[in-house]
Amino acid sequence: MTKPSPAPRSLQELRKEIDAIDEQVHNLLMRRGDIIDRLISVKQTQEVGSAFRPAREADMMRRLAQRHRGILPLDTVESIWRVIIATFTYVQAPFSLHADLSLGESAMRDSARFHFGFTIPFVPHFNAQAAVEAVANAKGDLGLVSATSSRTPWWLALEADGAPRIIARLPFIERADHPAALPVFVISRVADDARVTEVETWSVRVSGWNANTARTLSPLAEIVAVPDTAFDGAALLVSITGDTTLDTIKSALIEAGASVRSTALVGSHATRYTMPSSGGADRP
Repeated sequence: MTKPSPAPRSLQELRKEIDAIDEQVHNLLMRRGDIIDRLISVKQTQEVGSAFRPAREADMMRRLAQRHRGILPLDTVESIWRVIIATFTYVQAPFSLHADLSLGESAMRDSARFHFGFTIPFVPHFNAQAAVEAVANAKGDLGLVSATSSRTPWWLALEADGAPRIIARLPFIERADHPAALPVFVISRVADDARVTEVETWSVRVSGWNANTARTLSPLAEIVAVPDTAFDGAALLVSITGDTTLDTIKSALIEAGASVRSTALVGSHATRYTMPSSGGADRP
């Protein structure tokens, strides 16, 4: 004799369970706040430097993407976690977001709000140079600038000793139809032990830059190029990852007929995490 199926739970019971889960989530966030409060006390005596931890954040987001399942969209989970991270960082050491709006305001605001929420002050700037300058003149602020195009070589200001550096590239979880898809570099000062160096970003100034040279380099690295009248060429921001090295880039430039005038490391960031079209998570 088969056992009768258990009676379906009532709507009221399911809502009570949801309320209980909501309370647990809130209590856990408050517990996280209590730990951050203790962490602040520890850092005052044991750690010097920015509260940003790009390497730890990248690891947290990779683990989140790997374990996620169910009907809740990953977009929602990603944004919730990014806002939690950013807000608790802000609680530790208040900072502002200096955003370059020269290539469009709405997309940059979407990226800022998706990744940092509404608690962090948002400071708009008319160009990338102004945003970078504001970060350079602040103790622990962040700058947000385009990672794929620019009207000015703003990265030249990152070459000097003590200047802020590129510390992250957003969105970190790469996938089709991302709600905050604008490719953005995050610029700030960060403690040396908090950096992640999977992708190095180099400022490279060349003469003899042309369409053929650009085509030669495009399979090797991600490049942002701005005409450079001083060298009759271009100022390049080159993102190097994998087996490619700066020497590989320089050799390719010389083979293509260009001359390398100067190079400077201006930052680094984590390798982006790519979501395959099937919906699972996979490392790039």
